[in-house]
Amino acid sequence: MTQGERRTPARRTVLGAAGATVLGASTVLAAGTARADEQQAAGPARTPGRGHGYRSLPVPTVIGHRGAAGYRPEHTLGSYRHALDLGAHVVEQDLVPTRDGHLVCRHENDITGTTDVADHPEFASRKTTKTVDGTALTGWFTEDFTLAELKTLRAKERIPGTRQENTLYDGRWTVPTFEEVLRWAEEEGRRRGREIWLHVETKHPSHFRSLGLGLEEPLAKLLRRYGRHRANSPVFLQSFEPSSIQRLAKLVDAPGVVLLSGASSRPWDFVEAGDPRTVADLVTPEGLAWIASYARGIGPTLDLVIPKDANGRLGTPTTLVRDAHAEGLILHPYTHRNENAFLPADFRKGTDPTAYGDAFGALKRYLETGIDGIFSDNPDTALLAAADLAARD
Repeated sequence: MTQGERRTPARRTVLGAAGATVLGASTVLAAGTARADEQQAAGPARTPGRGHGYRSLPVPTVIGHRGAAGYRPEHTLGSYRHALDLGAHVVEQDLVPTRDGHLVCRHENDITGTTDVADHPEFASRKTTKTVDGTALTGWFTEDFTLAELKTLRAKERIPGTRQENTLYDGRWTVPTFEEVLRWAEEEGRRRGREIWLHVETKHPSHFRSLGLGLEEPLAKLLRRYGRHRANSPVFLQSFEPSSIQRLAKLVDAPGVVLLSGASSRPWDFVEAGDPRTVADLVTPEGLAWIASYARGIGPTLDLVIPKDANGRLGTPTTLVRDAHAEGLILHPYTHRNENAFLPADFRKGTDPTAYGDAFGALKRYLETGIDGIFSDNPDTALLAAADLAARD
């Protein structure tokens, strides 16, 4: 099925989700009835995510980055739930281990900025300096805590200077385990009448494997326990280390996505293995063909899709979308955010870095490249931009 062939059902789904945000429940009920009538006339229902695999998702797919991190402290059940309430098609989790081998949802194993650990005198002696993927960090780290100890902490906003409103929710939620998220997704699926898609990242897998805390095996075990290990399961598995996706591909059939950072960077497992290739090598047709031999998609930084010039303004799109699609790979670039500080220079408004800029203008440029989805801290904004794109097609 070509990209063009998938745009028609995608447009209906995106517009329905955008309508939920803007027009209210009555409009959504009417739209849902219309869709049900269409499906009855067309034959058996094919609800996106209900056993039909990732190709059934709307295009572009809106992925709630760390939940709805623009509105709630990241990687909390509150953030994940809010992402679904806003209409996100998929919700992202990042996984790191505890000392006793449990997988928990944090963007980094350094929890200094995302929990209240510094306010716990009983853990003062745990503060330390570690080198993670070649970078020295000082703080508190999940691998130095048992799950029981970690559960005494409360989550808080990571960038309060930029997202002061989010601090309202500081202390409201604990750090969730991935198993708790899987159970939550099952409950939300029953409540909402659809399967809940997850986008799960292994963080620093080589580092943790060197500590005897490999991520892939316990992740695969949990996926099998909750029936998310199949090729058509509602889950993506992602990592910045290709070897982690290769390892997972031997354990489960769920689709893998290789994350790609700046063009001059090297995946950390390449550094450790002495592999000289950079991301620039991986985004060539040859590199993409290699990725396609074990993965189903890539998650490039947005700069690999449309690079910025010396002044931080968007330039001319690269051929990455075309080249990746030629290898059968989907693209889920990261990360859209509404604030000026995170937008290309030509889409900023005013001088306040925390104020919202022209997020719709930037999203229009990115979505027009034909990407299959986008990670967003503000999934409602991305959904509306996707609906705008669909309306113009």
